[in-house]
Amino acid sequence: MIDRAEPRPPHFVLTVMDRKPLKLWCAYPGDLEAEGVAEACAALLNDEERARVLRFKFEKHRLEGLATRALVRTALSRYGEVAAGDWRFRANAQGKPAIDAECGLSFNLSNSPGLVVCLVAEGAVEVGVDVEPQERSGQILELAPKVFSAREQAQLAELADAEKLDRALSLWTLKESYIKARGLGLSIPLDKFSFVFGGAEGIGLELDASLGDEAARWRFCQLYYAGHRLAVMVDGLVAGALEVWEARPVLAEAARVDVGEVQWFPRDIR
Repeated sequence: MIDRAEPRPPHFVLTVMDRKPLKLWCAYPGDLEAEGVAEACAALLNDEERARVLRFKFEKHRLEGLATRALVRTALSRYGEVAAGDWRFRANAQGKPAIDAECGLSFNLSNSPGLVVCLVAEGAVEVGVDVEPQERSGQILELAPKVFSAREQAQLAELADAEKLDRALSLWTLKESYIKARGLGLSIPLDKFSFVFGGAEGIGLELDASLGDEAARWRFCQLYYAGHRLAVMVDGLVAGALEVWEARPVLAEAARVDVGEVQWFPRDIR
């Protein structure tokens, strides 16, 4: 995992045969405070999206919503032949968004008041992404008995206090990225799957048979970035390199910077 104190645009690459790269886009809601930026983002949204954003009570959440929806549209337009304002979306019963009309792209998004992200893949690919601010680690640790499996809790109990905070944040973002990739949300019981740390795999995924899934098909990674933890989950049978882009502000030309190689798990996936 890579730690960057300053919000500089990252780029991570892992070569796996000739598979298509994933693209992870990052943007900052705070950038919408500059003159005219929020208005330009709002102009890309449809009426329903604008109304949803305006329903937020606090300004920071309105900016977060605007940044998220504008980023999704501009990121998809980088790879699809649709103008940013013309994308249409639908959601499944659990709320996972998808493009309304097949266009050869899949995506997933995650947002926080300080950072929003959009993961884009070519083809019908199951992907999930989660972002959480580092300061949420204490709150998540308090919820451990409710959100972590017995196996995860046992490993957590063996750690020193400072390590427990880091592990709790890692577990939560990984678990969120998995249920988002599956598109089933919290209908998947959080205690029926585990991220197990240690051994040759580094981090392994264990799934209860009741989930109807195979752990071996998934690859995942975590990034420390701009005071946040990000987790990326992808169907390992189709995943290739991971490119990370940053737009500052959201509608500006995105930048891509090489900061080295990210560690994917499990380590023995080929």
